[in-house]
Formats: sequence, structure tokens, C-alpha cells
Amino acid sequence: MKQYLTEKSISVVIACYNEEENILAMHERLAKTFETLTPNYELIYVDNCSVDNSERLYEELSKKDQHVRVILMSRNFGVSDISFTAGTEYASGNAVVWIDGDIQDPPELIPQFVEKWLSGYDVVYGIRKKRKAGFFLRWASKMFYRVLKKYSYIDMPLYAGDFCLIDSRIAKIISSFPERDRFMRGLRAWVGFRHTGIEYTRSARKAGQAFTSYNLYFRIARKGLISFSFAPLTLISNIAGVAMLISLIMLIAYPFLAIFYPAPRGFLTITVLLLLVASTQFFFLAILAEYIARIFEEVKGRPKYIIRKILNDHTKQ
Repeated sequence: MKQYLTEKSISVVIACYNEEENILAMHERLAKTFETLTPNYELIYVDNCSVDNSERLYEELSKKDQHVRVILMSRNFGVSDISFTAGTEYASGNAVVWIDGDIQDPPELIPQFVEKWLSGYDVVYGIRKKRKAGFFLRWASKMFYRVLKKYSYIDMPLYAGDFCLIDSRIAKIISSFPERDRFMRGLRAWVGFRHTGIEYTRSARKAGQAFTSYNLYFRIARKGLISFSFAPLTLISNIAGVAMLISLIMLIAYPFLAIFYPAPRGFLTITVLLLLVASTQFFFLAILAEYIARIFEEVKGRPKYIIRKILNDHTKQ
């Protein structure tokens, strides 16, 4: 009789977009990983409306392997946070694993996640000790994590991406949140419970084309900072307070300067001061607009996502 690490059920949520070159490779590595892990598992591919040949591969794979479930979105709903949201709400395992479909995060690390989970941890996340990418992306990624940890109003683990395992009760709590503009690794930290991390090296993409641009990375970073930090708003207050203090000092000192020194005159001085004040005001408005835009999206109350089709839907069985 084959020996397994556990008999508990585990759901793996795989966020995919145009990953036709990685779907089968991901399945092969996951299936091999679960040979000695547990017999009770499901592999949930969540496809964010791919435009390549992914759906045909999903259909073939779901017919061959009854462990495979596939959620096909009605349209592209943005970054992988929504894919992880849909897969987590659909998952039925005692634990849920989040992993991107580009195989940059190693599926072979999942048994170590499970061991930590079985020892009593509710959340086990991967810590990106090294990242095989260009210098600028590695530098920008490190800066983002450091800034987020420093200015977030919750304790954010350093260099922890989406790749993780969460207990089913954590999955249910996160799924119950009504918010739509989701930063999943932030929500994972917000719920608390017992957390721990495992270091690993994040590989470079081996197949397929990367669809995450620098602009999208910036949007993700901006969303994370605004969703879990009041620092931008505090910055406005701090700058405004400093400006008022300087103005008060100048108001008191100006009569004396006017007597002993020539007062500033000229069109150039006035223009520079006006540009400085105007640019600062626009910067403040941009920060406020980010928060208002997110409030605007939340109050609409639209669904977080729409599913077009589910392959191997176990809820109908």
C-alpha cells in the first residue's frame, strides 16, 4: 500500500492566462508531487479568458484526469488576484494552495508547505530568497516589499508573493470578504492566525510569453500600498503641516527681511513658486483620486468575476 504524507484533501488553485505552453508541464509536475503527498486532491486551473489554445488543452486534460477542474472566466478580470479568489471560493480541500501557471514558483515546494501546515500553521507562504530576473525588476521588487512592510498598517511578510498554502478556514474567511479590488497576499496577512514562510528561488519563465508589463507591476504595487496603507494620506497631512509651518515662519520673518534685505521680486520667482504649489496640489489630488476610484468600484456592488464554464464541476456530482 502506497504511503502518503497525509490523507487530508488539498486543493491547488493555478492562475493562468495564455499559458498553453505550461499547462501540461504544470500538471505533470503537480501530479508527480501528489503521488506521495495525498490521494485526495484537486487541481483547479482558473483561466482568465486566454486567447491562445489553452481551452482545448484544458478539455483534454480534464477528460484524462478527474483530479483536474477548470474554471473559465467570461472575460479577462485583470491580475491573478481575481483568479485566486474564484479558485479559492470553488475549492473544497482542507487546505488551498495558490500558484501561478507560469511555473516560476516550484510545485515541488508544496510538500514542505503541507508539513508546516500539519505541524499547526494556518498559512505557509513562499519567501523569494532569490529571483531569476533582470536587475531592474529584482531591485524594484525588493523595494516594493520593503516599502509595503514599512508603511502597511498590518505586518506584511518580506518578499512573500502569492505562492502559499492556506488552511480551509482561512480560505472561507477570505472568500467571505465583500471587497472586489483584491490584493490577496495582503488579505492573507490581514486575517492573522499562525503564519510561517519557506525560502526558495523563483525561477525565470521557461516557456511562453510573459504578459505582466512594468506598467502592470506598478499598478499591482500601487494597489497593494493603497489597499493596506494610510501612508499616502499621511504624506499629504505631513507635507501640508510642514508647508503651514514654513508659511507661518515666513509671515513672521517677512517684515524684518523687507526692512534689512530686498524682498524677492520678479516674474521668474513668482512663476517658480506657482508651479511648485500647483504641482504639489496635483500630486495630492492624484493620491486622493486613487482612494476615491477604489471606493467608487466597491460601492457599485458588481460581482468580483463571472464564470463562463467549469470543466469537471464536482459541485454537480
